[in-house]
Amino acid sequence: MTDKLTPKQARFVEEYLVDLNATQASIRAGYSDKTAYSIGHELLGKPEIQAAIAAAQTARSERTEITADMVLQHWWAIATAEANELSQLRRVNCRHCWGENHGYQWREGEYQIACDEAVKAEKALPDEAGGFGFDPTRPAHPDCPECAGEGEEAVFFADTRKLTGAARKLYAGVKKTKDGLELKTRDQDKAMELVARHLGMFVDKSEVEVKHAYSELSDDELAAEIDRLQAQNTPKG
Repeated sequence: MTDKLTPKQARFVEEYLVDLNATQASIRAGYSDKTAYSIGHELLGKPEIQAAIAAAQTARSERTEITADMVLQHWWAIATAEANELSQLRRVNCRHCWGENHGYQWREGEYQIACDEAVKAEKALPDEAGGFGFDPTRPAHPDCPECAGEGEEAVFFADTRKLTGAARKLYAGVKKTKDGLELKTRDQDKAMELVARHLGMFVDKSEVEVKHAYSELSDDELAAEIDRLQAQNTPKG
């Protein structure tokens, strides 16, 4: 099917299949950036280009056993996945919410560590009047004098081994940073754009860059041009 195409046109077909973006496909195929938008849509209007794209898509579908519907369903799942299934920002109790008389509430293990550190530093043992059993997932106490019932912000990540459906498709791994773990996700806006593009809901919009006629002149050339214009507009006689 590509026998009837020029090498550039054949390359355009290959590049167009990557992201269905006619402008970017034109640029990657070697056409000028300045005319890529118009060239791309001109090429898409040619019957031989349309036939080559359709043939390539059919061949790829048969080769991979992946249909357009399957791809659309995948993108749609990502675009509409509920991000709260991966991570949540919650308001939870502070250390004083549920402590005895709203004192600082410990976990037993961390209290022992604090005591060991105090002994090594020859300091007084930490106060345990607030008691033990702190649960970071409990809601804030409405009458807590420390946080005024507002609690504290806390981020919770889901156990990614148990993710299913759209949430599993949205999840893209985790990254260790100096501040802790960063949850990575697929780009939902991009997924929605791809769905819309494949359904023909919109086409590429050209980006028009207007350049001033004199923007590329040197200082000397600009000065000479100003003199010329002044002379041209000065009445004779």
